Amino acid sequence: MKDNLTLLNIHNTIDELGICVLIPTYNNHRTLRRVIDGVLSYTDKVIIINDGSTDATSAILEEYSSSVHIINLPENKGKGNALTVGFREAIQLGYQYAITIDSDGQHYPSDIPVFVEALMQSEEKNLLLIGSRNMEQDGIPKKSSFGNKFSNFWFWFETGIKLTDTQSGYRLYPLKSLAKRYFTNKFEFEIEVIVRAAWNDVAVQNVPIQVLYDESERVSHFRPFKDFTRISILNTVLVTLLLLYIIPRNFFRRFKKKSFKDFLREDILGSDDSNKVKAVSIGLGVFIGIAPLWGLQSFLSIFLAITFRLNKVLAFTFSNVSIPPMIPIIVFASLRTGYYLVPHGTKDIILDEYTIESMSAHLVQYLVGSIVLASVMSVLFGVGSYILLSVFNKKEK
Repeated sequence: MKDNLTLLNIHNTIDELGICVLIPTYNNHRTLRRVIDGVLSYTDKVIIINDGSTDATSAILEEYSSSVHIINLPENKGKGNALTVGFREAIQLGYQYAITIDSDGQHYPSDIPVFVEALMQSEEKNLLLIGSRNMEQDGIPKKSSFGNKFSNFWFWFETGIKLTDTQSGYRLYPLKSLAKRYFTNKFEFEIEVIVRAAWNDVAVQNVPIQVLYDESERVSHFRPFKDFTRISILNTVLVTLLLLYIIPRNFFRRFKKKSFKDFLREDILGSDDSNKVKAVSIGLGVFIGIAPLWGLQSFLSIFLAITFRLNKVLAFTFSNVSIPPMIPIIVFASLRTGYYLVPHGTKDIILDEYTIESMSAHLVQYLVGSIVLASVMSVLFGVGSYILLSVFNKKEK
């Protein structure tokens, strides 16, 4: 009686929250029926996407045509494409969330309540949940464990969010918070979708799930070399977007929402980084802003800050020391510094002469001078900021 009541509650809760279950499938006829029956014991809000299967999948789905929503794609275009089609259909049918479960028998439908309960208990409803498998248990292929760790690292690098499993296909998606278009349509889609969701302020979290690896019936369509290559290319694209667009976008968003005083106090002085890290970040930003790295300041400041675990906001902010009004001053100071370091340098250069031709004639003098000037100013700003931050923190205490 208790189990029946629990199932009834799950059915009702799924309906109230607007959840459906998406099952993308491609040539998994040996496990498909078991997965569908398991899901139907929790909800009848089921959408199955037959991704151009060539085995007995179509015949099996005919048996469920009156109880589930079936989409038959004429040809196999990849799991990402199947999920995108499923998301679009679910939104049109009025659902708010979609739980995705693989049809290869790896996932237990009995874990559906885990996702439902986690969503109910979370104050954050703009939430994407990923089932976290125990990758250390017996039977887990070593390549799967390695691939998951690899994926977890890049997800953290691209979003700052640490997860224990980023490759599980057992997930709950907030449908209306997902991007409308994606770059990918195969296995790498499941990485792209969570990274871009996190960039759009969706909370991405893990929930514990069971996993079954039965090599006697499981059919995997993952192609190690091709798919790993595609995933690596995707991560390269995502990191580029992160450095050139996402971090600068987030910086300006935070800046626009606050007064300069609040921004300085909360985002710069109030960060958890030590005074040393903040000072080095400021010095790095100043060096990049003054050095002859025109057009690359934002990219390099953010990339190096991430690489060396510095303060990205500070490095990016101070790299903008070379804003247009400051450029003539920086160029003049660089040329004057170079005059004292380069044999036969020219001292009498006035601002009106800063043309392409003039700069070319004094290129060596400018390059040497700007690098030395950048180094000196980097040290001065770094040391000075460290002293000021130390004094400020003592006063705060």
